[in-house]
Amino acid sequence: MSFSKEDGPTSPLKAETTLVTAGRDTKAQKGFVNPPVVHGSTVLYPTAEDLHAHRGEFQYGRRGTPTTKALQEALMALEGPQCAGVGIAPSGLAAITTTLLAVLKAGDHLLVCDNAYRPTRNFCNGLLARYGVETTYFDSQIGTGVGALFRPNTRAVLVEAPGSQSLEMPDIPAIAAVAHAHGALVIDDNTWATPLYHRSLEQGVDISMQAATKYIGGHSDIMFGTISANARAWPQIAEAIHLLGVCAGPDDVFLALRGLRTLSVRLAQHHRSGLEMAQWLAARPEVVNVFAPSPGSHPGHAIWKRDFTGASGLFSIVLQPKPQAAVDALLDTVRLFGMGYSWGGFESLVIPFDCGPYRTATTWAPGGPALRLHIGLENVEDLKSDLARGFAAFNAA
Repeated sequence: MSFSKEDGPTSPLKAETTLVTAGRDTKAQKGFVNPPVVHGSTVLYPTAEDLHAHRGEFQYGRRGTPTTKALQEALMALEGPQCAGVGIAPSGLAAITTTLLAVLKAGDHLLVCDNAYRPTRNFCNGLLARYGVETTYFDSQIGTGVGALFRPNTRAVLVEAPGSQSLEMPDIPAIAAVAHAHGALVIDDNTWATPLYHRSLEQGVDISMQAATKYIGGHSDIMFGTISANARAWPQIAEAIHLLGVCAGPDDVFLALRGLRTLSVRLAQHHRSGLEMAQWLAARPEVVNVFAPSPGSHPGHAIWKRDFTGASGLFSIVLQPKPQAAVDALLDTVRLFGMGYSWGGFESLVIPFDCGPYRTATTWAPGGPALRLHIGLENVEDLKSDLARGFAAFNAA
């Protein structure tokens, strides 16, 4: 489903106010605060002339409803004036694959940061390769050095800020300047910070994607993706969404809109708790390194401080070298940190990871076993106590 700037203006209000007010029309909603959840496929036309001309605000459920329009208006306002349109998809991965199919064709070349979300790599190495698109992976810390990798057929550069699992921070404006000089589009996976903390379209990015499953939804109960694009890229995105039949269910759209209303207060708490937990973990003897951009010790801190207005609750740590049995003892001991994939909900999570086997342009050798943590909305002291019990089991194993 797609929505463009012609359907409504962006908001001049501050981001926190925009999140509460954008996409709401209480008069059209008969006085109700929230828009209705429209379950619909067929849209009826009043006359044959209207039918022939496809005249009407809505034409078919897959093409949009009042519920999707409300969400897209709110997202456009959040993304800022550079946003020409927003598409929604049934998952974050669907947003990524739709975007890549929209801007690439057989014979094209794609540049992808080596620390991209692993399913993104799988799609590039699988379906895109079978369709005749070649992908080159690059070190996300390369900056303007990415220019050496461009070919005459390079159509796009995909970055992720910060990178998946290892959380390196790329210099997006520098990469974007080089890409645009070569006529290529810049695509950003902006799931970690959301447009609330990182307006990537204002930093040279042409297409900004999110797994709205995470912080937009915020409650671990939906699968959802968004694609926001500037005026240059939006026509390609809108066309691909229509041709591929990409859409999301009405109840998930409503839950995404509901989550958006509280994004600022939730993400602020994730930021505060995440920073405190990262600093506490950095002082633990069991921890070799903490990969979190907001503390000043992170190599990408200066870029984060320049380009972002906040941080989320997701970061990674490296433990002292120990056997897998010790790591498993930690994981089996903690109770507030659930073991599960995804993140961005109200609950804290932990998973072990090793991105070494599938990275090709960089080497992942952190010096010990690695854990990815999502700091939820629980009391921070309770989370520290929970991890302290886990570390005790780690040391005793």
